[in-house]
Amino acid sequence: MPRFAANISMMFTELPFLDRFAAARAAGFAAVEFLFPYEFPAAEIARRLQDNGLSQVLFNAPPGDWAAGERGCAALPGRGQEFRDGIRKALDYATALACPRLHVMAGLTPPGVPRDTLLATYAVNLAWAAEECAKLGVKPVIEPINHRDIPGFFLNTTDEGAAIIEAIGPERIGLQFDLYHCQVTEGDIVKRVEKHLPLIAHMQVADNPGRHEPGTGEVNWPFVFRRIDELGFRGWIGCEYRPAGATLDGLGWFQPYKS
Repeated sequence: MPRFAANISMMFTELPFLDRFAAARAAGFAAVEFLFPYEFPAAEIARRLQDNGLSQVLFNAPPGDWAAGERGCAALPGRGQEFRDGIRKALDYATALACPRLHVMAGLTPPGVPRDTLLATYAVNLAWAAEECAKLGVKPVIEPINHRDIPGFFLNTTDEGAAIIEAIGPERIGLQFDLYHCQVTEGDIVKRVEKHLPLIAHMQVADNPGRHEPGTGEVNWPFVFRRIDELGFRGWIGCEYRPAGATLDGLGWFQPYKS
């Protein structure tokens, strides 16, 4: 049966962040993910996880200046020291939270820089991050993000992500396969899961359009989840969606999968 993790950066926002762990557990989730932990001490987040019997399964490395619109710097020339410092900071948190996956964001394509230059920078930074993560039992993942939600994001398609992973080594880095982003950019999500399954280390889900909970849009989620299960995917599926209303009111889709 698919295993779902609540993304508490987007779900349970009716509550302060640190109270969302208990809310996720009460709703039947056994695991959580979120965007960034860095506003809070790692020890405090670890206590919330332990108190509620939750696993932390994913979060993002520092993205640069998020408030100014930055969305990572792994592919950006001239940001190498900042990138390495960010990975080290993220690994401190990953160790404290026993988190096995770390999303490394590529960043926005800067004007006037050849794509080959960005790709070379990306590959060097990811290879370094993979080595550092491996020392601590963490697997970095990269995520293709659609052109509509984050215009200009460097990595857009699952094939692009797969090619980068194959070049670096699937044992060293994995694919974060977000079914929502794939649906927006490429469609044919089940066939793309089938194609890239050996590289997929984590999945995420939201319906389209709107990026709300499954069942609010165009995708036949019971079929999709059944097929993912049939394929033997045993990783976590993060619920990275914005509830259309109150979080609990939109969890009808989740009832068959509750822990």
